[in-house]
Amino acid sequence: QLQVVESGGGLVQPGGSLRLSCAASGFRLAYYAIGWFRQAPGKEREGVSCISSGDNSKYYADSVKGRFTISRDNAKNTTYLQMNSLKPEDTAVYYCAAVMFYSCSQDNPAADFSIWGQGTQVTVSS
Repeated sequence: QLQVVESGGGLVQPGGSLRLSCAASGFRLAYYAIGWFRQAPGKEREGVSCISSGDNSKYYADSVKGRFTISRDNAKNTTYLQMNSLKPEDTAVYYCAAVMFYSCSQDNPAADFSIWGQGTQVTVSS
């Protein structure tokens, strides 16, 4: 069974940091691109970051550029999203998703991704 499982969410104060993990099972992560998406209450799901298969090129939404860093450890079959300088507007459920042999770009539609996790809640509040 192909699946991804997110972890690492929680409650953090503004300016704080969290690292989200996306553990893949049932497939070899190296062949897949991973996208991170988020959805806040009452808002549409938006793409946050993406790391390509192959060349590992990375893309970020303008709202998180310079604060978030995506990375992967193929040996651990895990992708990470390091989130620094968190703001209240970063509060959302964060999802990771996988797609095989995919080159990310600045716009990565959620419909392109075939394997989705259940999400992890990130709350930024004082």
